[in-house]
Amino acid sequence: MSVMKATVTMGQDSRWEGVSGSGHRLTVDGPPEAGGKNEGFRPMELMLLGLGMCMGYDMVRILRRMRKEVIGYQIQLTGQRAEDPPSIYTEVILEHVITGKGLSEASVERALDLAESKYCSASAMFSKTATLVNKYRIEEIQ
Repeated sequence: MSVMKATVTMGQDSRWEGVSGSGHRLTVDGPPEAGGKNEGFRPMELMLLGLGMCMGYDMVRILRRMRKEVIGYQIQLTGQRAEDPPSIYTEVILEHVITGKGLSEASVERALDLAESKYCSASAMFSKTATLVNKYRIEEIQ
C-alpha cells in the first residue's frame, strides 16, 4: 500500500495553504461572496484538474507504449455538480484533443478504456459518484 501525505493550514479569511508530501505548495481561496478574496483555487476545481491530469498522464503513457507519437494533448473538462450539499460531481465530460502521428480511433478508444478502468486513480474515485463521459478528437500531423 502506498501512503501519501499533505498538510493544509488556515490563512486569513477563506484562504488556505496546502503543502504536498513532495513539497509542492498551492493556495485555496473562496469567492468574495463566501468571505474569500478569489486568490486561489477552489477545492472542487482542484478535484476536476486532478481528474484531467490523471487521465491525460495515463493516456499519453498508454499511447506511447502503443508506439504512437503524441505531440500534444489537451482535455477540456466540464463538471456538473449536485444542487444540494455536499454538491458532489454527478457528471464530468472530458473532451480530449490528441495531436500526433499514427493515431487511430481504435488506439485512442483502447487507451481511454485502459486509463479510465485500470490506471487512472482519479477516474476510479470519480466514477463512484459521477458519470464520466469521454469524447475525443484526433489531430493528425504529417
